[in-house]
Amino acid sequence: MLTENYRPKFAHGMEDTSVDVITLQMLQAARETVRASPLGVINTPMISWSQTTLPLNIACDIHIKMENLQRTGSFKIRGVANQFARIPMGGHFVTMSAGNYGKSFAYATKHYGSQGKVVMPETAPQSRSVLIQSFGVEVERVPTSSLMDVVNRCVQQENMTFLHSYDDVDLIAGHASLGFEILEAVPNPDVVIVCCGGGGLLAGVAAAVKLSGCQSTRIYGVEPKGACSMFRSFVEGKPVGMDAKSIASGLAPPSAGALPYALCRRYVEEILLVSDEEIKSAVSTLYRSGFLVEPSGAAAFAAVANDRIPDIGGKTAVIILSGGNIGKDELVNFPD
Repeated sequence: MLTENYRPKFAHGMEDTSVDVITLQMLQAARETVRASPLGVINTPMISWSQTTLPLNIACDIHIKMENLQRTGSFKIRGVANQFARIPMGGHFVTMSAGNYGKSFAYATKHYGSQGKVVMPETAPQSRSVLIQSFGVEVERVPTSSLMDVVNRCVQQENMTFLHSYDDVDLIAGHASLGFEILEAVPNPDVVIVCCGGGGLLAGVAAAVKLSGCQSTRIYGVEPKGACSMFRSFVEGKPVGMDAKSIASGLAPPSAGALPYALCRRYVEEILLVSDEEIKSAVSTLYRSGFLVEPSGAAAFAAVANDRIPDIGGKTAVIILSGGNIGKDELVNFPD
């Protein structure tokens, strides 16, 4: 067993970081890095709910940010683009991921000629492992509770460098590019609703929105009830872990990130919870209207569809469909 004082070898940006290091200028610089990245990050479309056939029982002006159309199928490529711009190429990197970060990480390692390994929870769909391996990256599937133990073994025994999939300043700054794009399309929204796993996306978007001057914008994170580490962290006043279980495997890390937690406490209004059944229903509803969205990517939509957002009537709101990596083997498990 590792001692409590053991600290793995991190890439740049991975040591203890104060929230105050996250400035508007720093996030804007990261946005330019993401824009210029050879990984080809897309400024994804923003569409009005009124332009879709999606049912809506609330009288409000909702806009949908289509990160399910992003290169590699999720928002994760944004943070990866900023991370890889700041680390030496040709190294041997290890990460932990249920799929989406792993896919973007694998795509980047192949592009830059680096080596990579993804430690994946056994609960993640097998199709995600196959996809990541297709980029030439090794995958090791382990129980969720063992993810960090295996990562630490890789760092200690195989001299790999750890890239964190959600608790990393460069990653969060890269994700903030999504927040800036939201404000370009919908200036001064009343509400922004974001899925939350370890908290990297929620922290980046929230910081970008608030530091851009939208002080009255309410930002909500959405977690599955069975994987609510950020919700519990808010309750306990510190980042905590849990034995997370959810159909939304990408929102079920072993713990909330320390830096994401600190940023969310500063900039996020509240963490809201949805059930796995509500997430399943959201995936099916979206699919029937022509949107291919994975369970993890549909959590924010599920919160709106089930009337979880306080005081949204008559307001302008933005929801993020954060990922669309769902295989045929998974779709059969959802209602028609």
